[in-house]
Amino acid sequence: MQTRRLTASLAVGLVALAGVAGCRSDPGVAAYVGDERVTVGELRTAVDTRLEDPALAEAAAGREDEFTRLVLRRLVEAELYDRFAQRYGVTVDDGDVRARLDELLAGEDPEAVYAQAASQGVARADVFETVRQQVLRQRVAESQGLVRGLSEEELRAAYEEQAPSLAQVRLGYVNVPDQGAADAAVATLQADPGAYPAIAAQFPGATTLPEVATRAPDQVPAPLADVVVSAAPNSATSLTLPDLPGVLVVFVGEPAVPSFEEVRPQLEESARGESDAAAQQLVADVRAGIDVTVNPRFGVIEEGEIVPSDGGVVDILEEAGGTAPAAAGD
Repeated sequence: MQTRRLTASLAVGLVALAGVAGCRSDPGVAAYVGDERVTVGELRTAVDTRLEDPALAEAAAGREDEFTRLVLRRLVEAELYDRFAQRYGVTVDDGDVRARLDELLAGEDPEAVYAQAASQGVARADVFETVRQQVLRQRVAESQGLVRGLSEEELRAAYEEQAPSLAQVRLGYVNVPDQGAADAAVATLQADPGAYPAIAAQFPGATTLPEVATRAPDQVPAPLADVVVSAAPNSATSLTLPDLPGVLVVFVGEPAVPSFEEVRPQLEESARGESDAAAQQLVADVRAGIDVTVNPRFGVIEEGEIVPSDGGVVDILEEAGGTAPAAAGD
């Protein structure tokens, strides 16, 4: 679950780059972001540093130019977010980012998560930068009064509203040899739901659960879904299934509703997501006022992405390195 949270966060907040035509064409510059420059040297260093990770190098093998464009886009995004932070007077230090990373990982092995990201072409530095941008949006949302739903009162109200949908099923099933045994088991469970473990112990097997199990509604086996949905709490019934010998006794207990504290992190993430969506629009507003120009050697901006130019781009870093003079700060 936590790994999915971090992975999902990497897909949030990507800036749709807005390019402009212009005469800014210093060959030592990979991209202009307003008055700032991403030099060819900076891009080369960023690519080389990322490819020192063997897993990332493997993921980028055969598509080095595509990877270079992706790194360039991330460098441009970082510049745009710096402007965003300046616009709203917000700062985020490395400690803030590490704290948020710890929240997202929530006990997961960081190395396993970084390895998964690398296999998808995402470097550690990119994970860190993406989380920095997320924290920046959160801070700006707070400063602009866009955050809703994080107070104790609001979280508890959301919990009460969502509690029915959070309920989990308490389910048991026992495969008995015939209808007579099934009728006896159903009668016993109707009279005493606590008898389930003893009944299950009489008929062990691959299609018998020894204990009543708690699971989300979407994890109920499909052949039992209709029975479970219509069953009253602490009730039992029997049914036959194709290709299953004997009869299946199905027991549905009282629904299990997680406590407020158990779902509090989920409620907080939901509230943060809503405020983040509002902050995204502020990012877009800042971006709209900044001219971004990409050196044609590296590609062109189309629909917010850096893509190959019509003529194609071959060995873009090597070509740039062999022909471009060093720019100031390169």
